[in-house]
Amino acid sequence: MITNFFIPELNNHDVQELWFQQDGATCHTARATIDLLKDTFGDRLISRFGPVNWPPRSCDLTPLDYFLWGYVKSLVYADKPQTLDHLEDNIRRVIADIWPQMLEKVIENGTSRLDYI
Repeated sequence: MITNFFIPELNNHDVQELWFQQDGATCHTARATIDLLKDTFGDRLISRFGPVNWPPRSCDLTPLDYFLWGYVKSLVYADKPQTLDHLEDNIRRVIADIWPQMLEKVIENGTSRLDYI
C-alpha cells in the first residue's frame, strides 16, 4: 500500500513540511518499510525505529490512536466495501472530509491529555 498508493499520492502534493507518524506495530516497523519512509520523510518520521521514536504504549497520548484510526475506520467500513477500489474510495472520501476545525479540537484534546501526565 505504501509503495503502490501512498508514495505516488504524495507526489501529487507539496509535502516538504509534512511529518509521518505511525504506531509501533511490528508490520509497520519492518526494516524495508522504515527505510522507505526515511527516504520519503527523512527526519520527519515518527515511528518505532524511526528518527523520532514512537512513544510506547501511548494510545491516550497520540491523536492517531485515540481519535483518527477509530473515526476513519468507523466511516470507511460503514457501507461494507466489497472491493479494493470501493475501500480506497471510502478512505479518500473520509480523509478528505476531515475539517481543520475537527483537527484543532483533537489537538486541544491532546494538549489536555498531556496536562494529566
